[in-house]
Amino acid sequence: MQLDLWLKWYDKIRTKFGYSVVEDQSSAQLLSELLDGKDLPLERVKELVMDKNVLVVGAGPSLEESIDVIKNLKSFTIIVADGATRALIENDIKPDIVVTDLDGDHEYLLKADRMGSIMVVHAHGDNTNLMMNLVPKMKNCVGTTQVKPFHSIHNFGGFTDGDRCVFLASELNAKNIVLVGMDLGDKIGKYSKPHVKNERLKIMKMEVAKELLEWLATFSKAKLYNASPSTIKGFKNIPIDSTKELD
Repeated sequence: MQLDLWLKWYDKIRTKFGYSVVEDQSSAQLLSELLDGKDLPLERVKELVMDKNVLVVGAGPSLEESIDVIKNLKSFTIIVADGATRALIENDIKPDIVVTDLDGDHEYLLKADRMGSIMVVHAHGDNTNLMMNLVPKMKNCVGTTQVKPFHSIHNFGGFTDGDRCVFLASELNAKNIVLVGMDLGDKIGKYSKPHVKNERLKIMKMEVAKELLEWLATFSKAKLYNASPSTIKGFKNIPIDSTKELD
């Protein structure tokens, strides 16, 4: 992904939702300070992703019907979007990587960290309090931002936790990327976050996530599959059971 192209997308997104560049930059600076001397090297993430089969697990309504298949996959690196962390841990599945802006279930995010999952923590203007509360309690963190990266704070692209999982996997050269629980429709899954205060806003964000994934599909070198009920241009729709054929 070319950073300059991503930043053009970011300008559109911040205008659409009223985000502040200054606040996003300040949040990234805070995350850098919180992770100073304790952030994981990016190589740890690359080892799990490069040339690997990657399963991206979203928190959409279809996630629950995918759990049994996820349990039986052997060769996949499992990258989980925030709220889906709880669904996996409740079913005795350890996420390899959790992509989170920390608004999911805190108990399960911290549990994933204790289990050894790599926590890819995202900084943006309105999660500074969450970062100050949770990041000091975590041991396995990599930091990301949606503005210009600096020091050890990365920008792989993406907007919501779900599509940022896919951007990360693509940027770090995954072989195959398969989406599950990425419904991206007008229904919000029970694991999406503990309490959704504004459903319309959430749906608008998912619409942007879909646009971004369709953009990603135009240049990603990974083979892209979607085992969710959504349709995303550039991703081949497959039945969830067919994921085993890539395993």
